[in-house]
Amino acid sequence: MTDNRADYDAPWKEAIELYFHEFIDFFFPSLAPKIDWQQPYEFLDKELQQIVRDADLGRRWADKLAKVWLIDGTETWILIHIEVQSQYQPDFAERMFIYNYRLRDRYDRSIASLAVLADDRPSWKPKSYKTSVLDCEVRFKFPVAKLLDYAQNWAALETNLNPFSTVVMAHLKAQETRDNLLSRKDWKLRLTRRLYEQGYDRTDILELYRFIDWLIELPKPLEAIFQQELTQYEGEGTMRYVSTIERQGIEQGIEQGIKQGLQRERSLILRQLTRRVGQLSDTCIEQVNQLSVEDLEALGEALLDFDTLDNFNQWLIEHQRQE
Repeated sequence: MTDNRADYDAPWKEAIELYFHEFIDFFFPSLAPKIDWQQPYEFLDKELQQIVRDADLGRRWADKLAKVWLIDGTETWILIHIEVQSQYQPDFAERMFIYNYRLRDRYDRSIASLAVLADDRPSWKPKSYKTSVLDCEVRFKFPVAKLLDYAQNWAALETNLNPFSTVVMAHLKAQETRDNLLSRKDWKLRLTRRLYEQGYDRTDILELYRFIDWLIELPKPLEAIFQQELTQYEGEGTMRYVSTIERQGIEQGIEQGIKQGLQRERSLILRQLTRRVGQLSDTCIEQVNQLSVEDLEALGEALLDFDTLDNFNQWLIEHQRQE
């Protein structure tokens, strides 16, 4: 099955923003007591994206940058770097190091870099980066949580009330059932039923179901069967949260969010292009508006080297040749 939602950035980012405290509790429990949760925390995504662009590393991970207060009264930034690609990345540790030192240089503060690895390679657990020349050496270590490790104790996940137990289970089953649609449907129903059985309140059920629905996509015929089975299950109880009209609203919200995000991405690229090469023609604007998300990200990296409109036209030609 081709998973049209294979880019898991958006649901992960949303889950972290909704359940940031729970995220730290679940993946990095030794760090949670060191943060003063009575103080408001703040996400600095715009600042992080500037660092990413300056580092010319591309946009490959669901990155979040949060400013928090520590129990000892100091203010610090935590870089939460979530690897949501199901493939090995040989330079991952170096990229974590680059983000860390660029953020430290920008803000003149210590930065805590945390990583969650969501790939399907059990032996890959990068935790440090080292570089040396002559007698000079730099070592960088960072905490890592590996999603596959949680699969080894599935029973504990199923009984865990932390919202990220649902997030982890949905992500793992989305990967595991790509080529088994019936199992995919069954797991989507099982994980959705679990939201009711664990006693989540209405808001959490709807939010976590959106995550499950986003990741575990089904072909329309199987989706219809899933909805029938879910409606039957809900009919046996007293609560109906995610079927029929409310589910349609969830789908519309997801689609609207995707469209709005894509439009913001295009608007940003157009502004950056204008600053680099001057006023754009209607033809150029239309060409940018026709680009996919992946193409826009590639253009966002390339335009940093543009000096004239010819550079953009040449990029289009070369990009089309590669497709």
